[in-house]
Amino acid sequence: MKKITLAFLALILGANAYAQNFYDLGSIQTIKIVFAQSNWDALLDAEKAGADGYIMAQSVEVNGVVFDSIGVKYKGNSTYNANQTKNPFHIELDTYKDHIYENYTDIKLSNAYNDPSFIREVLSYQILRQYMDAPLSNYANVYVNGTLIGLYSNSESVSKKFVQSRFYSKNNARVKCNPPAGAGPSTTNYPNLVYLGQDSTNYYDAYEMKSDAGWKELISLCDTLQNNLGSIEEILDVDRALWMLAFDNMLVNLDSYIGGFAQNYYLYRDDNKRFIPIVWDLNESFGRFSMTGSGNLNSTTAKQQMSHLLHVNDASFPLIKQLLSVPMYKRMYLAHCKTMLTENFSNNSYYTTGQTLQTLISSSVQADPNKFYTYANFQSNINSDVTSGGGPMGQAAPGITNLMNGRSTYLLAQSDFTATEPAIASVAPSNQYPLLNETITITASVTDENDVYLGYRTGVTLPFTRIQMWDDGMHNDGAAGDRVYGADVKISSAEVQYYIYAENSNIGKFSPVRAEHEFHSITAVAAINELVINEFMADNDNVIMDKNGDYEDWIEIYNTTNDSIFLGDYYLTDDASDPTQFKMPSEYIAAYGFKLIWASGDTTKGTDHANFKLSKGGEEIGLYKQNGSTLDTTDYILFSTQTTDTSYGRTYDASPNWMFFSTSTPNASNGTIGIEEFVTTGLHLYPNPYQNKIVIENPTDLEAMVTVYSAMGQMLESFTLNAFETIEWQDNGASGLKIFYLKTERSKEVLRVVKR
Repeated sequence: MKKITLAFLALILGANAYAQNFYDLGSIQTIKIVFAQSNWDALLDAEKAGADGYIMAQSVEVNGVVFDSIGVKYKGNSTYNANQTKNPFHIELDTYKDHIYENYTDIKLSNAYNDPSFIREVLSYQILRQYMDAPLSNYANVYVNGTLIGLYSNSESVSKKFVQSRFYSKNNARVKCNPPAGAGPSTTNYPNLVYLGQDSTNYYDAYEMKSDAGWKELISLCDTLQNNLGSIEEILDVDRALWMLAFDNMLVNLDSYIGGFAQNYYLYRDDNKRFIPIVWDLNESFGRFSMTGSGNLNSTTAKQQMSHLLHVNDASFPLIKQLLSVPMYKRMYLAHCKTMLTENFSNNSYYTTGQTLQTLISSSVQADPNKFYTYANFQSNINSDVTSGGGPMGQAAPGITNLMNGRSTYLLAQSDFTATEPAIASVAPSNQYPLLNETITITASVTDENDVYLGYRTGVTLPFTRIQMWDDGMHNDGAAGDRVYGADVKISSAEVQYYIYAENSNIGKFSPVRAEHEFHSITAVAAINELVINEFMADNDNVIMDKNGDYEDWIEIYNTTNDSIFLGDYYLTDDASDPTQFKMPSEYIAAYGFKLIWASGDTTKGTDHANFKLSKGGEEIGLYKQNGSTLDTTDYILFSTQTTDTSYGRTYDASPNWMFFSTSTPNASNGTIGIEEFVTTGLHLYPNPYQNKIVIENPTDLEAMVTVYSAMGQMLESFTLNAFETIEWQDNGASGLKIFYLKTERSKEVLRVVKR
């Protein structure tokens, strides 16, 4: 998930959102399959024609790593043919044994059956990932029993691992929106989200349920889309749906929801009970498919000039017709379309990427003994239409630049896109470093607008809430009518993510333009007298045992203050929707002390054992405090894939930055920038928080050394304080957390204060 942050993004996301080495765009993977049977092709064909199960390969080698006893089968619909050598593969590493490669168990390999350029799928996914969560994709050379079969595109499976890494859950309804029997000329059942009544059997021939349950939820989506559109945001991630529709239309990707079979996407229902669309199977993108569902586009010119409002009045495509019937959604859709055109096509950046991909794979394409087009076709199709050369579909493959340069020029000349769009500037919070639970104002200067909205959320797993912004002089927005808009937000979590949306009667505009996939961010400064999540381990195999002698996952809590704190007022959870999941033990944590909570999922082991476990694949941890009748967020982290016996913690105690520790420090300091925490020096700092000046008082008979660091660990100043001396230290730097390292002959301590 990509984001624009204004401070300390690592606090929430940590390291990379998900591993990408296997899908590195700059390298070609090598996959070698070995079957014990010489008639392996016939066995795979028979399984494809029958039960569609896996054949056990003796081994599969991925980039030099060998796995034994692996499930392999042919996949695909129109791209598969029993009479061809180069068929698409689905390799499942854990069919028979618990194998995994870089946290992946499924390998999906497509054969470029309809693509002379070899880049349609990989380039399309690269463009799409700028705007919504989508599979990673690159290339692999595939061998079977020592023989090169050819170059394949290698695209990430939309599996449980995929949805866990992007949407932080995996066991909810997951629907593959493709007819289970495959789509073809005789297909009459389409996964187009048309409401067919409450009988789930009416949907079986159009959708494939990949989860244990979900038909009721899918039917509810179809019903809401048709009969209760005003509630659609409660059950569908509308923004992602609009991005998907914009992408399919702009790239003339008609083997998709907007085309003849209304297929090739997934729906996953997240923990907020909203379906999230996920685009899948892009080998026909850039105009390779011609069926719109209301006619065929049989020339490149027709595809260049395909309406950006295709199906807007067609009840057979309710996701288009219904969503675009809402004026705001239509303006958002137009904004997304224009963003894609200007960021990728009118500036030719897609062409640069396409050339880079073709250069990377050129020798592999030339060496491919079973490619469906000639090498000359491969070289030319990035620019020119390929109308011959042995293509399997018997129809022209548009030159990608021929299609998209013409399409971009055509669309940007249409009135929907020539209309003046709102301009958004000077987006800023009133306080970049607010305290938790402080209310701040976010403002923006906007012109050519009718209405302006703020979308915000207080956790990565939550949907955005959209509220109106005002230019009335009453929302810290300056003078009424000055085109500066304001809205108030309570900073109720460690990070608040937000974007601005403005619209006039013609079109909308976002800031950032890729919202909601990207957004601005505000990170709260931990309030004084609070606890923080300091370190954790999500897969403890051999590092530290609990008192029962078991290796359990653990979470370290750190007291940032020089006072003891009662833990019984706090809750710990791995599910932000259930903040009171585990009540902390009724005991005190010492000043600058640590408390280890075992995430064992078994509270019978002791009061320090939480009733949940941590997921190695990534999830969230939240720390909450009960303040009377309110429950306040004290700390929160959303983490990605973890490594066995490696902890993840703050770079120094209570630091805003996180890192992996090969040598973990449970129940001990993470270490600091040369700072150790000892008993108090007796020095006083006040007030806290402060504005531009802070009083530092040394009531002792010892000389004291004072060193000041930023929250990022940068030393700002160092000076000496004489015995019994009091000074007023002037702070001309930025607002935010400051760390004071105080040292005398007898003691050392660290104090954390906040500049407002």
